[in-house]
Amino acid sequence: MENQYQHLLVETTARGVRTITLNRPEKLNAINMRLAEEIIEAINAASADDTVKVLVLTGAGRGFCAGLDLDPANVSETMAARTKSRAAQLDDLGWVGRQALAITGCDKPVIAAINGPAAGAGLGLALAADIRLLQANAVLTTGYIRRGLSPDAGVSYFLPRLVGSSRAADLILTARDIRPDESDRIGLVSQVLSADDFGGEVDRYADQLAGGPPLALTLTKRLLVSAFDTDLTSHLKTELAFIQQCFATQDVTEAMKAYLEKRQPNFKGR
Repeated sequence: MENQYQHLLVETTARGVRTITLNRPEKLNAINMRLAEEIIEAINAASADDTVKVLVLTGAGRGFCAGLDLDPANVSETMAARTKSRAAQLDDLGWVGRQALAITGCDKPVIAAINGPAAGAGLGLALAADIRLLQANAVLTTGYIRRGLSPDAGVSYFLPRLVGSSRAADLILTARDIRPDESDRIGLVSQVLSADDFGGEVDRYADQLAGGPPLALTLTKRLLVSAFDTDLTSHLKTELAFIQQCFATQDVTEAMKAYLEKRQPNFKGR
């Protein structure tokens, strides 16, 4: 399963951390049609796999993802794909929409390990994640306006929720470079990590999450994803339903026992 992709590397550790690495380093991992579909397929597969506890998205080489591959042949293929069938003509999400929905709908915490430049749909890939860990030298940009385009990939949805409407307008309309210090200051990323040991720090962070209670992690993610799209009363009811569901699990019993015994709990996802 993990070696079936042309443009992805997929690895899963014994602790249940699955890393999906975009593997077109010669193109700064720019997205062509094959890679677009592979990303969605791999994320959906991770979501459905009970052995996976945490999902990490990253890029091979010196880039995270440069967005859509603007090679004329790829742009032509992308445009032609929209007219290949009736279903394609009626597709009002496209791969960019399905990518965003795959990440937000993934039942595992998703970490974007941004190891290098991210732009356009590549930035959208990171924004859709639950947690963004930024390498200390990585520069981000929305990029669209530079190419005469409006945003896609959820950028105009996620960005205002992360940094506020005014800052989002600034970052999208100017398409300027966003340096790591600014990304950290405005809350665009969760943490800025050392360039010298970025991979190691990402691994340690992901391992910490993977040691958590799987059901509680999934229910928490669902709460966070839905928080901006519901009213307070409805959200409070969902919170109560979810925590009651957690109280019925063996993991809560194990957590209480571990607390009394002054040890780390061993969660089983049951």
